Amino acid sequence: MARPISENLLQESGQRFHPVHSSLGIVSSQERLASEVGAFMLRKGGNAMDAAVATAFALSVTLPQAGNLGGGGFLVFWHAPERKAYALNFREMAPHLAHRDLFLDADGEVSKNKEFFSLLSTGVPGSVAGLLKAQERFGRLSRVEVMAPSIQLADEGFVIYPQLADSLKRAFPRLSKDPTARSLFYRQVELPDGGPQWIPYQSGEQLRQPELAQSLKLISSKGSAGFYEGTTAHQIVALMKSQGGLIDYRDLTDFTAPWVEPVKGIFRDHTVISMPPPSSGGITLLQILKLIEPFDLESLGTNSADSIHLLTESMNLAYRDRNQFLGDPDQIDIPVRRLLSHSYIDSLRNQLNLGSHTSAVDLAGQAPLSSGVNTTHLSVADRDGSLVALTTTLNFAYGNGIAVPGAGFLLNNELADFTAKPGVPNAYGLVQGEQNAVAPSRRPLSSMTPTIVLNQEGDSWLATGSPGGSRIITTVVQVLLNRIIHGLNLATSVATPRIHSQLWPDSLQLEQGLSPDTLELLKQRGHALRFTRSMGSANSVEFKPNGGSFGVADPRRPEGAAIAE
Repeated sequence: MARPISENLLQESGQRFHPVHSSLGIVSSQERLASEVGAFMLRKGGNAMDAAVATAFALSVTLPQAGNLGGGGFLVFWHAPERKAYALNFREMAPHLAHRDLFLDADGEVSKNKEFFSLLSTGVPGSVAGLLKAQERFGRLSRVEVMAPSIQLADEGFVIYPQLADSLKRAFPRLSKDPTARSLFYRQVELPDGGPQWIPYQSGEQLRQPELAQSLKLISSKGSAGFYEGTTAHQIVALMKSQGGLIDYRDLTDFTAPWVEPVKGIFRDHTVISMPPPSSGGITLLQILKLIEPFDLESLGTNSADSIHLLTESMNLAYRDRNQFLGDPDQIDIPVRRLLSHSYIDSLRNQLNLGSHTSAVDLAGQAPLSSGVNTTHLSVADRDGSLVALTTTLNFAYGNGIAVPGAGFLLNNELADFTAKPGVPNAYGLVQGEQNAVAPSRRPLSSMTPTIVLNQEGDSWLATGSPGGSRIITTVVQVLLNRIIHGLNLATSVATPRIHSQLWPDSLQLEQGLSPDTLELLKQRGHALRFTRSMGSANSVEFKPNGGSFGVADPRRPEGAAIAE
């Protein structure tokens, strides 16, 4: 059984990593300045929603590779005064002119340029609508107060930190192809022979974004109309018309960000609350947890060969269902209750082979026909115990690399999350079916998994999530297992090495840090091991009744936790 919270707390002081503590609330995001903006909202008397929305708008300035006005996302909220959970869907939508064969060339094959790097890949942005809707309903502060810091950061500029400088340098070959993006994130110098050359900003230099500041000011003064109508809308539509994109005024004005019922499940007496479709995160997360719950997970230990094998085989079964059944619930039928029912989970568990790896071909019966993501997640806890888990994305780092002239922001390439052609892997190796085909006004299936967990008494406890494409779900699974099952504190739960498997490709991805003995045992069970760069950035917070809050920014990314006091 899971260890009592009190027992877990006693262990925390002896662990290698330690979360940040605050008595007034805490914000954890992928970038320090943005987190400090959220903490400032808490100090002003704002609540978790004010802090989350302010942080998200600030990330659109300080984390241009993922923070955004031109993307979308999901939000899960635990409103402590009501003891009630909410979920908000502001995922991007396909334009009404989109169609099933949008990314196919004349020969019927997938065009990667269309799918990834053209305006055809851009879904109608949802971040602005979603953030404003959430803050208007649940925030205490005014919209102007919440947006003022991001406007100041864009207008006055901020010092480029090493990680951003490195990111911009690596992105130069792609971003420099678009004149607008190039002018936003690079500077021109004169060579000795008198010719001009564009170069990346260096760490320590100042980045000002006056056009983005103006777009933020319009949102601050006019709300959603400041983005989906008027100047910014004209700028977006003019770009689409000039470069063959599909988004028009109708798409912008018709965009909606609905409140939806979160998916919920019980795991070892803890209530797990996450996003429903078009996020695949909540259902797939709960399927994995339910599959492994009856096993003696405590005895298997953290990252032993036995525990990794069990997790891998369970992940593959859940991802098989993800790819077959999930999509946009507004346009397709999804058997949510059946996928999470005891009888169905039992039938899946009966397919687990605890002795050796079951190949993807044996599980799915069909192989694929052919063979840097940047999302960002933030978590907030306020002094009253309200929790926000919020994930937004452009899909790839810097989206499709195309910026809106005069508006100062990049556009997403989220339509690449659709099934471009059944059986052909997408950018994350996911082999999906007709349920997630491109269609007018449809939202593409996502792996974003903002998640809130209540303790055994049903009270506020933990908020987490991550970027990472298809690896988001498995990142969240492992953070929860480390915290709930293995008695690790929040910081150690986040820092522990991760694994990932998603059926196709038929390999087990591993971070560094696992023992050679464990790796050899996994090979003996038939796993094809593939070492990978660090997975995810599970910025997480935890609320302690009468004990304040804890927060941790994932050490895989820049430090980003900020306290309210």
